[in-house]
Amino acid sequence: MNIKKTASILAGAGTGIVIGKVLKGKKICPVCVAKKAFAATQVHVADVEKYNNGVALTPPMGWSSWNTFRNSIDEKLIKDTAEALKKTGLLDAGYKYVNLDDCWQSSMRTPDGKLQGDLTRFPRGMKPLIEEINELGFKVGLYTSNGTGTCEDLPASLYNERVDADTLAEWGVEYFKYDFCHNEAIPTIAPAIIKITLGKPGEEDFCEIQAEHGIVSKGAKVVADEKVESGYMVSNLCGGLGELLFDTIEAPEDGEYSLTIVFRKGGLQRKFLVCLVNGEKEYDCYFPSSKGFTPDGRLQVVIALKKGVNTLKFYNPVASRMDSAQRQYTNMGRELQRATKEFAEKNGTPEKPICYSICEWGMNQPWKWGAKAGNLWRTTHDIKPFWASMLAIYEMNVRHYKYAQPGSWNDPDMLEVGVGQLNMEENRTHFSLWCMMAAPLILGNDIRKFINIDGTVDEDNKVLEILKNKELIAIDQDKRGIQAKRISYDIASDILVKPLENHELAVCLFNKSSKPKEMEISLSKLHSDPFVDLPIKSSYEATNLWEKETFPLTDKIQTTVAPHGVAVYRIKAID
Repeated sequence: MNIKKTASILAGAGTGIVIGKVLKGKKICPVCVAKKAFAATQVHVADVEKYNNGVALTPPMGWSSWNTFRNSIDEKLIKDTAEALKKTGLLDAGYKYVNLDDCWQSSMRTPDGKLQGDLTRFPRGMKPLIEEINELGFKVGLYTSNGTGTCEDLPASLYNERVDADTLAEWGVEYFKYDFCHNEAIPTIAPAIIKITLGKPGEEDFCEIQAEHGIVSKGAKVVADEKVESGYMVSNLCGGLGELLFDTIEAPEDGEYSLTIVFRKGGLQRKFLVCLVNGEKEYDCYFPSSKGFTPDGRLQVVIALKKGVNTLKFYNPVASRMDSAQRQYTNMGRELQRATKEFAEKNGTPEKPICYSICEWGMNQPWKWGAKAGNLWRTTHDIKPFWASMLAIYEMNVRHYKYAQPGSWNDPDMLEVGVGQLNMEENRTHFSLWCMMAAPLILGNDIRKFINIDGTVDEDNKVLEILKNKELIAIDQDKRGIQAKRISYDIASDILVKPLENHELAVCLFNKSSKPKEMEISLSKLHSDPFVDLPIKSSYEATNLWEKETFPLTDKIQTTVAPHGVAVYRIKAID
């Protein structure tokens, strides 16, 4: 390639103005979209605010296929379940989401790279099924994983976020569970940069900038390397440390430009850099493990520049696995918001926002960042249908009460009520604790079992009675969106309090032991905790939400709580 220098602007030390070069000769090819781990097309907003898509203002309620049916789902099962949810009154009780978990999808993407339903189990595809279930009054959810495969090794969405979000929006999906199987963490290591070039895709590069002419800071270094053409490169851009800034990049017009990063090859590890343009948009750049006959490699990404002066900053902000998870989940959430908005604008239809369920099992403390990434986040490992599992998950989730709020919920996993080894007392306890913790109420049992052979509803079914307890559901769905706080606990028992609308209060006495236990809570104890905003009045009224009994409360509640049981009360002041 012949290079003719047509302009050279030299600035004083520290200005960051660099040498510009016009390149003549061989034309560059249009930028190719990199595949999978080497994709460099993800766009981020530098400063992310609370995730706000207008949904899940109370904890989501619905049903999921996983707990009972695992990988044995098909179109008929989903339709029959939706019809049963409606016939039994569970839809009217608030369970509006019908969620297909893993194994709805084919092992093959379409020729143009899109997800598709299993070709025989969902022969019409997903969109017609979703539309039919919508007509029954439900919203429909789908599932993939934040990895290279789902937990059942089917196509997942890592590195395919944009196309998958567009597919979900096109199908009208309104709930999306994003798992964590087969995840590939973003590398904390960054490559050394030799130079960058810029050009319009399909045209010649018009600008070449040697890395040593940029501004290095925060530990980045200009180092000599005799194997590269210029003799220098910039290194130490790893793990939230060094930065390389070019603060005077001239663009002839607004538009998209091909940025080529020429980097130093070496090492078997993948590497990662972010290019921040004008302090506003971040472009993720994934570099392959590198080897070959030449010392330098190239990675291209299309970026948006404005006419005139632009700034480009290169760094790797990922210093831990938590940083990686947060970034990946935040990216998918942003793609979902973009996709639903663009689909609505393109088709002139109302937008259908997608409730975004982050399911990374609490491994990377999602309660600390989940509110910026999605609507709910798993705080624990998977629940199992027996007492010890439910209790362990409760113990982990209850401590995170400060992080729950409308639109952003701690998720201790789906309900196992009516599934597995829980007895009826334990089923009531499980349901009560999830309601007190403002948890999503996602059923996992076979709803069809509530329908008798003659087509009538089994109204005497004790599991159905639990799931339709409107007083407990009201506790969960309270618009203040406050998760219960544990104000008293020991090895055998807990007391939980949950402030409600109109300054009312839910109180749960929880007996964790295998023997009946005498428990009590006094008004003075409640009023002494600043978390409780129950007004101080001369008289109160309490309602036992399982026994459906209301009684005056003057001093304290005393009761015998069954083994593995609860007593739940709603208390309000009487003027």
